[in-house]
Amino acid sequence: MSKQLMVRAAARNNAGWCGAMSRSHGLMSEFGLQAWAAPARTPLYYPDAVTLLPDADPTALLPRIDTTAPGASVKDSFADLDLTKAGFQVLFEAQWIHRPASAPTIASDLAWDVASGPETLRAWALAWDDGNGNADLIRPELLDESDTFVLAGRSSDGCVVAGAVVSRSDEVVGISNVFALDGGPDAAWPVVHCAVHSLFPTLPVVGYEDGDDLAAAVHHGFEPIGPLRIWLHG
Repeated sequence: MSKQLMVRAAARNNAGWCGAMSRSHGLMSEFGLQAWAAPARTPLYYPDAVTLLPDADPTALLPRIDTTAPGASVKDSFADLDLTKAGFQVLFEAQWIHRPASAPTIASDLAWDVASGPETLRAWALAWDDGNGNADLIRPELLDESDTFVLAGRSSDGCVVAGAVVSRSDEVVGISNVFALDGGPDAAWPVVHCAVHSLFPTLPVVGYEDGDDLAAAVHHGFEPIGPLRIWLHG
């Protein structure tokens, strides 16, 4: 698969995860030809729209989201839109990343499981949030999403110390919310990749990162495959 097609697959996969997260909060959304969009404000950290193809038409996209309430955002998956005239500004830029389906080079010494009940999911949310006050973003309804897998890595005493969210689609598996309580992203990526590969050994892995998280992902075998841009309505 070419990089451009891989970016398209990553964008659609990510939009699916955004849709799952929105549904867990009781919010509806819809895939269109050019973009996924939610008509009501999505949960914190999640965009109201994700473009699925290059050169999406803003005049068709923006009426599908609510720009009257504060915080509307668009994930410009190909970094090719200019939404400044519509009152948006660039919040940050990042890179889509990709790693072929391949066995990890480092074995994880953690015990991994997929959160299957509210108690495990809550333990994961508290570890992921690490005291920032946003653990309630992760709701039990997320367990009803058949293509979403919340991976919890446990230490020898049974505490969740690392994890990620994995989203399955036809061509790729997407990874997001990667964390490790001890050692940060550089410690998280190799053990998380090990867990993901054990679940989906034949699917390429995609996601997006920026800054130190991007550097850590690249250090552990991921390749940047294209830019994306997050626009925030001001």
